[in-house]
Amino acid sequence: MADHRTLTIRANFDTREAADLAVEHLVQQLGIPLPDVFVQSAATANTSGSKAWGGDAAHGGGTRDDALLAGDVVVSVDIAASELPKVNRIFGDLGAMRVSRD
Repeated sequence: MADHRTLTIRANFDTREAADLAVEHLVQQLGIPLPDVFVQSAATANTSGSKAWGGDAAHGGGTRDDALLAGDVVVSVDIAASELPKVNRIFGDLGAMRVSRD
């Protein structure tokens, strides 16, 4: 018997880049509609992650002093329960630090 429940899955990423890649993979590989995928800060402040990456890293290996490194970036997605293993794999492959579900 198929499981038709809808689950909300949340994953924390330490960079905005990893969160954006997770969204891309969910939409392109699994065909999840973009309106079912949400990206937000794990904290109350706006953030580009908790780790400097890409444009947030200064030349020479340091961290820019104006980078918004106020905490993790959370990706949440509403999925059919049967998609859970595939979503967990995508989040794991992209370095999710914490994955939870409602």
